[in-house]
Amino acid sequence: MSGMFIKICGMTTPVAVDTALSCEVDAIGFVFAASVRRVTPQRANELAGPARHKVACVAVTRHPTRAEVEQILRDFRPDILQTDIEDIDALDLPHSLSVLPVMRPPVEAACALPGRVLFEGPVSGSGQTTDWDTAAYLAQRSEVILAGGLNPLNVGIAIRQVRPFGVDVSSGVEDLPGRKSADKIEKFVAAARMAALELNT
Repeated sequence: MSGMFIKICGMTTPVAVDTALSCEVDAIGFVFAASVRRVTPQRANELAGPARHKVACVAVTRHPTRAEVEQILRDFRPDILQTDIEDIDALDLPHSLSVLPVMRPPVEAACALPGRVLFEGPVSGSGQTTDWDTAAYLAQRSEVILAGGLNPLNVGIAIRQVRPFGVDVSSGVEDLPGRKSADKIEKFVAAARMAALELNT
């Protein structure tokens, strides 16, 4: 393995989950925010069945209420909760739960950074690329998982420029909005690993 953390987000079908598992990615995401990829906690739990204890199952939220988080924790039992960094303090999350904070541009240079952060485009799942220059700066100070507008064609370029801890893709590996392509997932993972190997040699 190249050491590059890879997350495929927006799982909606068993085929997408199976493909991610066969590619030996590190994490898969299930979206509970407003999106064409949104699933219920119960549906996410069904889809995640084959992935349990093999990859990290991530609950992807944005500005959720405490009640929504409680339902997700109860019915889906995620390994990680992903939400915007400003949401976290208000949610009163259990200490045992791993949290992946999301940051978006612009970022204040002096801001305190968590040990690991997902750096996203302005609108999640929109296919918009984020600010790679800012991402590269943050990647020198924290474990940055780069998201936002990545696809099989640009992920290698992004990794060489940003040198992130990991990458995260959703719309960039879809044939239709919300419908993952097994071929594109495989090509994305291969391109990410190839770029990471180049950096490590």
